[in-house]
Amino acid sequence: MMQRKTVLFIADSLDNAHKFQSVLSGLDVDVVAGSSAQFKKLLAQHPSHDLVIYEARGDALDTVAQAESLLVEDGSTSMLVIVNEAQLSEFRLPVQIKADFVVHGASAEECAARIRQLLWPGNESSTSDYISVDNMTINLATYQVKVNDEPLDFTYLEYALLAFLVTHPGRTYSRDALLRRVWGFDYYGDSRTVDVHVKRLRAKLEGVSDKWELKTVWSVGYKFATKD
Repeated sequence: MMQRKTVLFIADSLDNAHKFQSVLSGLDVDVVAGSSAQFKKLLAQHPSHDLVIYEARGDALDTVAQAESLLVEDGSTSMLVIVNEAQLSEFRLPVQIKADFVVHGASAEECAARIRQLLWPGNESSTSDYISVDNMTINLATYQVKVNDEPLDFTYLEYALLAFLVTHPGRTYSRDALLRRVWGFDYYGDSRTVDVHVKRLRAKLEGVSDKWELKTVWSVGYKFATKD
């Protein structure tokens, strides 16, 4: 039997409040809800909570980082972040606490699954959730990358690009193909954004391994490959 848990739900938008009220009502949890302005006060009033569900506002990078700092200071261990698609390019999943995220508009089933994974871990993860290459491990369930068991600081799209290339080793993809497969079919931006993200990945992965690389195939695109 699953132990009943306590969830702090922090959101300023009514649509997320209504959706998650419905989702949480179907789980074995007690819910304490409030706005972002009440967040710090609610943490102090409910020190024994098990999960914080937090709606990222405005600049997701700053607001989520601030929330993460409060949770680390408070001793919290789990956080589910709600982000919208426009925030994904700069969004970074918290690394100092156990964390996951859902995109605004995700189905109730996906939201419930993410919450269960954070509150009652044990049955959700499997070896298929992990990809290991040399000293790098990619967790496909939590969107995190570790090198020598230390987490790296990636935005979501940096993570998604790396994970896609690593799961298709040796295959070369054009910029347009990567935009379709990683950014999505509805992305209408400049294809050079792929170059920018590859450059950022290379900078963050510099010196990590002498056995693999993000390789440029001139006039074609990019691939993840072992070094010659």
